[in-house]
Amino acid sequence: MAAQNGKDLLIKVDLSGGGQFETMVGLRASRISFNAETVDVTSLESAGGWRELLAGAGVKSAAISGAGIFKDEATDERARQIFFDGEVPSFQVIIPDFGTVQGPFQVTGLEYAGNHDGEATYELSLASAGELTFVAL
Repeated sequence: MAAQNGKDLLIKVDLSGGGQFETMVGLRASRISFNAETVDVTSLESAGGWRELLAGAGVKSAAISGAGIFKDEATDERARQIFFDGEVPSFQVIIPDFGTVQGPFQVTGLEYAGNHDGEATYELSLASAGELTFVAL
């Protein structure tokens, strides 16, 4: 796989709950991470004293974060609404030349900042809130 352009990693939010996904415009940095907790089943009988993990057990989760500037009223307003209303709408993350991850996420952090001689910025943190799907390109 060739190198990919970072601006092509897109975070999209379902604006209405009807599957109408719009890119969160203005993001300058985006990230998605996947995590899986482990279930340790090591015992005195474990071969060579090595730790053993139970396959398929444990909780899987994903986190999305982004930082950027205000450029699009609709998605900015939607992010605020999701946070203040405690909603868990569907999001999509487009990973260039890899695929699309989609599922419910909760906004766990929403930060606003600005300097007197610069633009206003925001940061967004999301935590998975249900089963995610992946569709390869």
